Amino acid sequence: MGNCVIGIDAGGTMTKAALFDLSGHELACARRKNVMRFPHPGWTERDADAMWTAASEAVREVLSISGRTPGDVAAVSVAGYGSGLYLLDRDGNPVRPGIVSTDSRAASLVAEWQAAGLVDQVEPLIQQRVWPGQSLVLLAWLLRHERGVLERTHRISFCKDFLRARLCGDMSTDPTDAGIGGLIDVTRGVYATDALHLLGLDDWISKLPEIGPSDQVVGHVCARAAAQTGLLQGTPVVRGAVDVTAAAMASGVTQASQMSVVAGTFSINSTLHATPRQSVQPFLQSPFPLGGYLATEGAATSASNLEWLVKTVLAHGGTLPADQQGTLYDVVNAAVHRKSGQPRDALFFPFLYGGPSGAPAGILGLTADYSFDDVMLSVFEGIVFAHKIDIDRLLTGPDAATPSVIRLAGGASRSAVWSDMFADILGLPVEVPAASELGALGVAICAAAGVGAHPSLAAAITAMSRVGRRHEPAPQRASAHQAKYPRYVAVTQALAGAWAQGGQHA
Repeated sequence: MGNCVIGIDAGGTMTKAALFDLSGHELACARRKNVMRFPHPGWTERDADAMWTAASEAVREVLSISGRTPGDVAAVSVAGYGSGLYLLDRDGNPVRPGIVSTDSRAASLVAEWQAAGLVDQVEPLIQQRVWPGQSLVLLAWLLRHERGVLERTHRISFCKDFLRARLCGDMSTDPTDAGIGGLIDVTRGVYATDALHLLGLDDWISKLPEIGPSDQVVGHVCARAAAQTGLLQGTPVVRGAVDVTAAAMASGVTQASQMSVVAGTFSINSTLHATPRQSVQPFLQSPFPLGGYLATEGAATSASNLEWLVKTVLAHGGTLPADQQGTLYDVVNAAVHRKSGQPRDALFFPFLYGGPSGAPAGILGLTADYSFDDVMLSVFEGIVFAHKIDIDRLLTGPDAATPSVIRLAGGASRSAVWSDMFADILGLPVEVPAASELGALGVAICAAAGVGAHPSLAAAITAMSRVGRRHEPAPQRASAHQAKYPRYVAVTQALAGAWAQGGQHA
């Protein structure tokens, strides 16, 4: 058996491949940009074949820069963003572009179901909320608007499962992706056929993938994939998990006292439960590979908003002054560090990809004396406030968890000053895992367990995940942020109402 494993993670903005030893130390990592397509307003799509090319190039690069040989790789596994949709023919080829979970084309369909009372009937059957980018909803939209796709589809698939099909031909899925897609009765772990019947989706049922454990070997790298990735033909391929769950496992989240927070494309905030949540219907809910259930609140209101600001506004017209060194992200982080604990009145609303009840994105409260540093601090703060809105809902109800620590992952976790802000505003210690690519590490853990490098998945998590640093809430810094939060909530609600009213007169 080889002495290292590879995890591939295809997220909202990047596809990453990382090589880990069997103790979870990252030996090499490579990243490739995912190109988002916007063919119509509200649509977000991805060229699945281009994503596979990105993944295979990243795998080849990590093998090259690590100095390890293909024979050193004991197994490979894949994570990817949840929900959205990939539809495959019998040869595993996509029959249409992949749909990303930030897609909102089906918003009017969800509104139609709400008016008809269908949402209230469906949500208890899938134990989570219905939303436009959900796989369940997208299947209904396609049936109405692209019915020809149904006939060309052999298997419904998700992001990670498409990439794994390219690696070894397997087109199954696992409970985490099926759960987050809104397609299963989470409690029983089987497809929610009652919900599918209710929504008129019977024609899709025969095309649903087989469901199996995240840490199961399901095939071996085929000759074509070996040629493209540099992996050894015959290398075991393990099924893997959705990125939300993979990040939680890589963060060492194994008990209800720990909350997993991922600040990336989405605000993802998750707690563990012995039984599925019922008092408050979560945004997402799925079985957890170690047992129990992961309940999640989230929205596309996190660090991707900073990425848009940096690339679309700050980078426009050239670079920042020459005396400020490093990337634009380094410049922004240094600006926030200079103003740490000194927020001003301005509020940033990170709703570029959709806000609560349709609230628009923007920044309010600026005056002419605001510096670049002041503005950037409000951006960081507003994104943490958006997480807090989700977390406040997550921790509501008699069956809510009572976490005592946050495990923070995603782009925001790379910034110490941003991690401090999460601790200050959320009022809990924040622990940042030592690894940089948590989704990739999570499925590398699955890969190691799947081939027996560790005796169980629980043992693999213990051996391969570790905390890199810890941030304690600082009352002096926290008080100024926390004083602004009620206004943030109130203005968000007011903006949603005003925006909806304006839209009615458009």
